[in-house]
Amino acid sequence: MEIIKDSDFKTEVEEAKVPVLLDFFATWCGPCRQLTPILEEISKEMADKIKIVKMDIDESPETPNAFGVRGIPTLILFKDGKAVDTKVGAMPKSAVEEWIKQHI
Repeated sequence: MEIIKDSDFKTEVEEAKVPVLLDFFATWCGPCRQLTPILEEISKEMADKIKIVKMDIDESPETPNAFGVRGIPTLILFKDGKAVDTKVGAMPKSAVEEWIKQHI
């Protein structure tokens, strides 16, 4: 699971051939740290169906501002380059998986 920057957003998310789950996080965020291993597991298990990437809001502030990110972690699901759904806050693995499956 890679960390992307504002400059990578177009190629990594908007032009992706598969749905993309973008996790907006910060290194100082406790719930973000709890969510990371869950997303890493899902990324491996569902690698053929979805791409999961992360973006540090402190290092890349443009994209989170463009999507109105106010709290972290914020997860935005993109399909065909467009945001289709957003979740804010840490969730258990089962909830993340169910949410993804609703959209892919």
